[in-house]
Amino acid sequence: MEGKIQVFFVVFTLLFSAWQEAPKEEDTDKHNPPNVLFIAVDDLNTMLGSLNGPAKTPNMDKLASMGVLFSDAHCQAPLCGPSRASIMTGLRPSTTGMYGMIPDNKIISENPATRDIVLLPEYFKQNGYHTMGIGKLFHIHAPDSLFDESGGRVKGFGPYPEERFVWDGFGTSDRKNYGRTSTDWGAFPEADSLMPDHQSVNWAIERLERKHNKPFFMGVGFLRVHVPLYVPQKWFDMYPLESIETMPYKADDLNDVPEVALKINDLPMMPSTDWAIESGEWPKIIQAYLACISYVDYEIGRLLEALENSEYADNTVIVLWSDHGYRLGEKGTFAKHALWNTATRVPLIFAGSTVPKNKIIDEPAELLSMYPTLLELCGLPVYDRNEGKSLVSAMHGKNDEASVAITTFGMNNHAVKSSRYRYIRYEDGGEEFYDLENDPNEFINLASSPSYIDEMNKLKSVLPKENSIWDSNSSYTFQPYFVEQKARVNGSEK
Repeated sequence: MEGKIQVFFVVFTLLFSAWQEAPKEEDTDKHNPPNVLFIAVDDLNTMLGSLNGPAKTPNMDKLASMGVLFSDAHCQAPLCGPSRASIMTGLRPSTTGMYGMIPDNKIISENPATRDIVLLPEYFKQNGYHTMGIGKLFHIHAPDSLFDESGGRVKGFGPYPEERFVWDGFGTSDRKNYGRTSTDWGAFPEADSLMPDHQSVNWAIERLERKHNKPFFMGVGFLRVHVPLYVPQKWFDMYPLESIETMPYKADDLNDVPEVALKINDLPMMPSTDWAIESGEWPKIIQAYLACISYVDYEIGRLLEALENSEYADNTVIVLWSDHGYRLGEKGTFAKHALWNTATRVPLIFAGSTVPKNKIIDEPAELLSMYPTLLELCGLPVYDRNEGKSLVSAMHGKNDEASVAITTFGMNNHAVKSSRYRYIRYEDGGEEFYDLENDPNEFINLASSPSYIDEMNKLKSVLPKENSIWDSNSSYTFQPYFVEQKARVNGSEK
């Protein structure tokens, strides 16, 4: 009996030692978490080559082939301030009341929804990451002291010529009360090196060449494709004017939409499509926009090449996103500012060693999902305050639920995008409904059609139940409707 006990003890000891020494997958990941390269591109719509668009984007297309491209991703707000606040807090605008612009340092405030929220880069810092950021990541750059290393951001969207080329920035708007848009287009400056985005990439490259003793989170925010649509002439030369195709357009397109939709779309400081047609500028605006996309693609290529040549190439998760889409004449104007498809749909690409390669997912996705997705890809604990859901299961084909994407613009104005349909409901009860399979341009509002009641009700059922009043620090004075709405729902507060 004693001999059996001794044999058992020896076997147990050997097995226990082997178990202790054997590398466990979760321990390996825990001790060697991936870095994160977080690439934000301002006002980039879905004209990329990898999304069957006319833009020449070899570097973003290559990144898409290296990972997963979500071809039907949508923003949470079609305006940079609330969109980026939603991404960084992991909360919907309807939860926070951040419907308009908000200073970076005011995202964390007395607002009960955000006063103790952990911002996305901060969560990585709390979990042992060295955080770095440059350029436009939040509305301006980032809250003070958020990053361990901050490259800041060049003010505005320059460089600017001495005089505007085409558009004065006012149009027919109330100059005294509603500001001036940066919108203009033309070849300027002479060299890429004079662009702030070029300097941002230089800053990031220098840090990719360093030795880091901790995993890093690096955010790089590009200013283009935001207006003014200025880049050097060589990028315009890639798109001869005679090759430019304008967007489908109906002059009476908005005759069947609710009153609130018309108020939101009232942007007299922006060029109208009718003006662009009459002046002959429509192809030139599109040419300038495409030139800006190709310029940004070049800078992204420089950044990705530096990562590829660094020691971090095999252990970095990359995500590339835009804060919202951009209309180039669709629905009567040149702007974001809407709950229609061209204003809400965005590129969203993930790549890295744990991400499937060369995969396109056509189901709707939300930018809100970036926060939880990055945590899961990096093996970090779930942050239970996130309202978005991780996309990792979808990347691996394990998502059985039909997905939708919700976009909010102002209090109680929402769009819900399913794989085929778009349902929009405004604060006054007005509705729009589009069958995108048969009407990809959203020309025909089917909200009053009895044939679509069941589909409308399905999408109506997922509208946000909470619709907070405007955060006191958030506003959008560029547009009369939002000034009036905030004053109305918040009392006398502007």
